[in-house]
Amino acid sequence: MVDVAPLRSRVSGPVLTAGDPGYADEVRAWLLNFESTPDVVVGAASASDVVEAVKFASANGLPVRAQGTGHGADVPITDGMLITTKRLDSLSIDPHSRLATIGAGLEWGRVVEKAAPLGMVPILGSSSTVGAVGFLLGGGMGPLVRSHGFGSDWVRGFELVTGEGELVRANATENPDLFWALRGGKGGLGVVTEVTVELAPLGRIYGGSLTFDGPDVETALRAWVSYLDTVDARVSTSIAIMRLPDLPFIPEKVRGRTFLSIRFAYPGDTATAEALAAPLRAAAPVYIDALGELSVANLDSIHGDPTEPTAGWTRARALGTIDRKLIDTVLEHAGVGADIPFLALEIRDLGSAAATDVPEGSAVSGREAKGVITLVGVPNPVLFDSVIPRVAGALWEAIGPWTDPQNNVNFAMPFESQQAYEAVWPAETFARLAAVRKKYDPKGTFVYGF
Repeated sequence: MVDVAPLRSRVSGPVLTAGDPGYADEVRAWLLNFESTPDVVVGAASASDVVEAVKFASANGLPVRAQGTGHGADVPITDGMLITTKRLDSLSIDPHSRLATIGAGLEWGRVVEKAAPLGMVPILGSSSTVGAVGFLLGGGMGPLVRSHGFGSDWVRGFELVTGEGELVRANATENPDLFWALRGGKGGLGVVTEVTVELAPLGRIYGGSLTFDGPDVETALRAWVSYLDTVDARVSTSIAIMRLPDLPFIPEKVRGRTFLSIRFAYPGDTATAEALAAPLRAAAPVYIDALGELSVANLDSIHGDPTEPTAGWTRARALGTIDRKLIDTVLEHAGVGADIPFLALEIRDLGSAAATDVPEGSAVSGREAKGVITLVGVPNPVLFDSVIPRVAGALWEAIGPWTDPQNNVNFAMPFESQQAYEAVWPAETFARLAAVRKKYDPKGTFVYGF
């Protein structure tokens, strides 16, 4: 066990090892499937704390991982150093330049709360409880993905600590190779301490969801896939076949039911939006209509993701195409009558702005995909190791002809093999990322990959 006393004298945040008060709380991630047990955890309270922590880890041969809100933690950490950045919670917004500088520990909700009254919004994901930095490092796909692209397309710069303990900036003019990699390359590039993003000038959208009850699921789903043939370039949609248990904390209208939710977002005027949404409303009898004008402060309501930590199992695949035969296969394996251990099967439609890279280029993976299909298992850890993977495996095999290995990295994790990890990016991009990691972390201090 390494002696951490010298490190404690150089940082202002807590430095903890197993058995210390607060250790378990400090390392806990969003997913409650496992408990991590790193040799040491440093609760960074400043960028200089991160510098000292990385220098100490490098000198003592400790592999380093970073954790903000913990949403990206999908496997237990059992060695080395964990640097937690949740105390780096600074936030400033310049309303004239529409630039927000966000500390590495902030959830999107804090940014939205401050930006929305100014008529602006960050291009965030489907949940505002997700950490901004982790989301952006993987590209970041949200409810406005077709109209506004990936979240990282709006990043204007990072501040981070490299593998040699140097605090640097990465943007279009400073360390541009690192800037390229950080926008979509995800991990192994450094510990980000803050990020600067451009906010979109948007105060309201037309969005929400349409719910179709069990008997109408197939009809509505087939109407949605037909709708994609002519969908407006600025409309973002997704579907989810939901199976909710009969439990008291679930809203009565959906408790114990299997239903289809069609999500819709359009950043334009209401009259145009209603005309664009009309074919979906007419697809079948609507069980719950929650579609209308929406403040950007309430974007969470479109997908309705969980807001509290939980045990969970989620896997996803990129789709090279979304067509009627794919929907036939999905309905065969996961339709209303199927007895499967999943809370949700989701398909997000991509393309449009998501398919166009930023002018200077980025490492975002999955731009060529037409969609992403995600399985969310029932939150019962007893089923995570064998039952859910077995059923999921049968579905993945069935839809194999429609899938693409170059998935967006945020959806591709956890990597199931080295081959799966390498396939996330085109070979040229993967090699370029490896070269950037080697340049800024020559000793391999930061752990990333399979």
